[in-house]
Amino acid sequence: MIKSVFFDVGGTILDESREFADWADWLGVPRHTFSAVFGAVIARGLGYQEVFRVFRPDFDLTAELDRRVAAGVPETFDEEDLYPDARACLTALAAQGLHLGLAGNQPAHAEASLRALGLPVDVIGTSHGWGVDKPAPAFFTRVVEAGGGDASSILYVGDRPDNDARPAMAAGMPACLIRRGPWGHILDMPDVAQRCLFRIGSLAELPDLVAEHNAASGWPPPQKT
Repeated sequence: MIKSVFFDVGGTILDESREFADWADWLGVPRHTFSAVFGAVIARGLGYQEVFRVFRPDFDLTAELDRRVAAGVPETFDEEDLYPDARACLTALAAQGLHLGLAGNQPAHAEASLRALGLPVDVIGTSHGWGVDKPAPAFFTRVVEAGGGDASSILYVGDRPDNDARPAMAAGMPACLIRRGPWGHILDMPDVAQRCLFRIGSLAELPDLVAEHNAASGWPPPQKT
């Protein structure tokens, strides 16, 4: 039975294309070059900040975010950066009576930006606010706590088999892997994908899958009004 669904943020509900383009512009790098290097870094299994260090070896994300704020071009996102299927998926899951949350590796400014979107979620958690980054087990312990304490009833949805699906399952949660964004298309981990409860190409698929799973479990949740 799935009683809670928690979503990764970047690459899952948020399309990061504009964010990556803005970083390329900030670094003075052609966008196609930045994208190519990004793909190569992912394929090598390195952390995303290594992309920036290819172009600027002394790159420090926190300091650079501060510089962008001072220059009047802060890193930000809004409604146009939501994937088109994200809001409808969350709304449909909320209508099933499920407890919903967002939990991802996000900087300090992200929590306010996420709240400003007015998404139908009960919990918003970020690595900055929680003081721990994925894929650390402590991050997923926080997800379990925020989801009600029963890991087996909390579905974690993400685009990365390494940072999302694998550590979520290690924490006792079922996982849903969505294939989109750079990690979803480049990072291939069949052993992880095969153990996921669901594998999808669009969030539009998820509400029906969850409803069918819960119906088979004999637990129709109460409807929200």
